[in-house]
Amino acid sequence: KEEKKEDKADEGKRAESKERKESKESKGEKEEKKDEDEEEEDEEEEDDDDDVVDAAPPPAAYLNRGPRSSVSAEAYGDWNKVKAFTPPVHEKTEEQKTRIRKVLGQSFLFNALDADSLSILVGAMVEKLAKAGERLIQEGDDGDVMYIIEKGVADCKKKLSGEEKVVKVCGEGDFFGELALLYNCPRAASVDAREDLTLWQLDRETFTHLVRDASMKKREQYEKFLKSVQILKNLGTYELSQLADSLQKQAVKTGDVVIKQGDEGDRFYLVEDGELVATKSGDSADREVNSYKSGDYFGELALLKDEKRQATITARTDGTLLWVDRRGFKLLLGDLRADMEKLAAEYKP
Repeated sequence: KEEKKEDKADEGKRAESKERKESKESKGEKEEKKDEDEEEEDEEEEDDDDDVVDAAPPPAAYLNRGPRSSVSAEAYGDWNKVKAFTPPVHEKTEEQKTRIRKVLGQSFLFNALDADSLSILVGAMVEKLAKAGERLIQEGDDGDVMYIIEKGVADCKKKLSGEEKVVKVCGEGDFFGELALLYNCPRAASVDAREDLTLWQLDRETFTHLVRDASMKKREQYEKFLKSVQILKNLGTYELSQLADSLQKQAVKTGDVVIKQGDEGDRFYLVEDGELVATKSGDSADREVNSYKSGDYFGELALLKDEKRQATITARTDGTLLWVDRRGFKLLLGDLRADMEKLAAEYKP
């Protein structure tokens, strides 16, 4: 009996000891968990701090603007706002404004601007005079201005096989330097004044706000189509972009006469969609000599040979045409002259 009592006493002590141990472990676990929770909270706070530190800092120019007004103003105020565009205004005489408007009217890059935007553009331009032989743009440099030629001739040059070669000649009404502003890339070519030049210079910010978006949209709209036109397959990306800038759209209805035989020709046409038919007047009756669909072109014969229209072109269905005038045709498609003349020689109505 005494042994049994002792065993029970021992069991009681062991149970009590176990409970104390479990209680101690439980308390330790709680404290440990509490410590872990506190550590996690600290880590989260540190992560939050890291997020604040890792946020992109404002531009250096902003940090140097003087006393801080408040944290909220700095985080959510002027720094994060899209700045309103304030165009530069350079005083000009009425005679200068008239000259600028005339040269802009010759530059297809600006033909989509409304009257208000055109007035802002005129005010923002700066007259620049360059002497023969002066280098205006250096290939590979960053660019922050573009130029429009009012008077004179300039040579665009690219380094090919280690040697600079003239790849384009610019005259009155032509522009250059716009690629660096359109695509935020280095200058694609060098430009030298072949003779004394009168230029109008336009800054990047004004160009971006007034011209770039409209030009980019137009280029994106037409470049894919232009690449599908067989006769244009040998044009480079830059030439296609300039052609896209110059294109004018013309909607036609079934039965509309686009070109009339015997008329003077001053436009080159591309068929964006729809169908047209060419007819020639003969001694007895008109006869069909050709037809056109999307991707085809017409009107080049009168421009290539300085002749009158050789046929009448009529819309067979509703459609859309794209055209450039005589000057744009010669400027932008001059490299295709040989191909077009060869095809024209093969054409026997």
